[in-house]
Amino acid sequence: MSIFQVAFPNLVKTGYKITGPQDPTYNCIAWAANETDRWWWPNPLYYWPSGIPRVESLEAFVRAFGTIGFRVCKDAVLESGFEKIAIYADAKGIPTHAARQLPNDKWTSKLGGLEDIEHTETSGLEESEYGAVAVMMRRQVATTS
Repeated sequence: MSIFQVAFPNLVKTGYKITGPQDPTYNCIAWAANETDRWWWPNPLYYWPSGIPRVESLEAFVRAFGTIGFRVCKDAVLESGFEKIAIYADAKGIPTHAARQLPNDKWTSKLGGLEDIEHTETSGLEESEYGAVAVMMRRQVATTS
């Protein structure tokens, strides 16, 4: 039984595949922001956008992603011309994880210092230590003609 099956039992039900090697350089928040060269977290030891409070709150995470063009949206429905992220939070509302929607309508996540994965649904990581999706955000992306 893999670590993913133990830590995230819904992944087995909803489907996933490993898409990248273990790498402690970046975490899920950085991965959702399309960065792989630094760890994002409001702890002073890590990168956090300038001017955003270094607190573990949904408001701070929404503002952090806002610095790179994301805005709160209503759902996870794939929209042409937009990239979406899901911010997860625990039962106390503390952010725990972020996942990014792919153009094929699947999701990609970085599991701490472990591998990157592609998962079919955001619910694949729910009912785990990550809690549940608390906020959806989107940003416009350049389209090629």
